[in-house]
Amino acid sequence: MTRSIGRRAVTTVFVACFVALALAAWSPAPAVAATRIQHIRTPGGIEAWFVQDATVPLIAMQYAFAGGASQDPDGKAGVSTLVAGLLDEGAGELDSRHFRERLDRRAIELSFNSTRDHLRGSLRMLKDNREEAFGLLRLALTAPRFDSKDVERIRAQVISNLRRQTTDPNSLASLKLLAVEYGKHPYGRPTSGTLDSVPTITIDDLRNYVGRVVAKDTLKIAVVGDIAPDELSRLLDDTFGGLPAKSHLTPVPDIAAAQPPQRFMVPLDVPQTVVAYGGPGIMRHDPDFMAAYVVNHILGGGSLTSRLYHEVREKRGLVYSVYQYLAWMAHSSLFIGTTATRADRASETVETIDREIRRMAESGPTQDELDTAKSYLKGSQMLALDTSSKLASGLLQYQIDSLGIDYLEKRNGLVDAVTLDDARRAAKRLWGHGITTVIVGRTPQAVVRPTAATPATKAN
Repeated sequence: MTRSIGRRAVTTVFVACFVALALAAWSPAPAVAATRIQHIRTPGGIEAWFVQDATVPLIAMQYAFAGGASQDPDGKAGVSTLVAGLLDEGAGELDSRHFRERLDRRAIELSFNSTRDHLRGSLRMLKDNREEAFGLLRLALTAPRFDSKDVERIRAQVISNLRRQTTDPNSLASLKLLAVEYGKHPYGRPTSGTLDSVPTITIDDLRNYVGRVVAKDTLKIAVVGDIAPDELSRLLDDTFGGLPAKSHLTPVPDIAAAQPPQRFMVPLDVPQTVVAYGGPGIMRHDPDFMAAYVVNHILGGGSLTSRLYHEVREKRGLVYSVYQYLAWMAHSSLFIGTTATRADRASETVETIDREIRRMAESGPTQDELDTAKSYLKGSQMLALDTSSKLASGLLQYQIDSLGIDYLEKRNGLVDAVTLDDARRAAKRLWGHGITTVIVGRTPQAVVRPTAATPATKAN
């Protein structure tokens, strides 16, 4: 059965670092404020966060193993992406067609995804189909087939996506920015691999990756749904209990993103010029993180009230949208922004963004901006966790980030506690050195002349 790997294992390099994946089908989750999160430890020692919700007869589970693309061997970038694309393509005695038929017959949704630091998965089913759903997941994790015909089919899909990226300005901008920020560190290489590396990946590479990464010691699990705790414990032991006790991960060093300001040009004959920019961020466990999160929302966090939206779109009409966010990984962090504009207005767009970022670094937000941002961020949390799958994804991310099982109860209080001084300090830490910018588009209009504080332009 031919399926596009794009919906399962190929993600854009920016959002793959931190976005919790949610399935499209809607199922109501309990109100966040009233959610009771249980910490389950099974007789076999498997741990999970669990929210029992009988609103509808569904069960959603999200799980992750430490590793991800950072565990791809040198010269073999893309192994983790191929593994994620193949784990549900046949296991045990079931070849790909029969495995997929078992999933489809019971409307079981099973998928895997590789991010930079984790091999993640999602399982969603009707309550009555839980035995078969968990059983198929167990087979996928413990006895993947990696049949050669399936490997070549998924490899061809990955290569096709990589070829498309060579003419896609957004992909080129993001790949170049991460290469600039991280160089030869594992974070600097493409998660999905390259046109040179993916053809060299062997079935033994895939099996070795699973043997090193898929183990109980780094496993995190979150479950939301209509199931009793004792029944869930049994299924978790049946599903994950047979995995190896210890993973064998290659150590990944901590790294700080390259210090701005820097500017790069990637020539490409496309109708719109794409601009990506970024620089060192603030780690999730840093005491200034919440202040950084709030002040980033004020500057460019995606709402119609952000400074960048007002200055770049509303006031000057340079772009349709501009968005900026914080990205954090196990060993580094970034702030990242993206926009697109006409080639003849690229210089003005970048200069406007750079000026606003420097202004925020120098002066910080106003009290009114801070109050408005805190109000929005507290209210939007409810919408971000409004389905069982979203809630499970959120709970999994909270575990990965070591935030504690009571984080949902404390989160709005942490937002409220951010002061104007906190926001100003975080703004200076994030943007005091300016930005690293990558422009992808037509020449020469898209080439940006450095400002007085910017070193000489570098060409790619």
